[in-house]
Amino acid sequence: MISTVKREISIEKKLRSKIEWACTFSNCEPKIKNGNLRMVEKTNIAYVEPHRVIIKDKLYLFFNEHDYFYIGNLANKYPISQLREIIKS
Repeated sequence: MISTVKREISIEKKLRSKIEWACTFSNCEPKIKNGNLRMVEKTNIAYVEPHRVIIKDKLYLFFNEHDYFYIGNLANKYPISQLREIIKS
């Protein structure tokens, strides 16, 4: 039987502050849920789940140490520098 190990990954302080800063201009409160590292035991297979942030009923996905974020799924990629403008619209 295949078993997996799940370990929570904390969102970096720098990334959290960028998200909260962008939300202050739109008068909204982000709901942040930390991502996870999932590993299949006895193999070298691992998957990093992104940090999930809900802003104005929209799902945003973030990874630590990345300059991009995703909206809805991993197909919609945007630079973090545009986060504030995207939240406004």
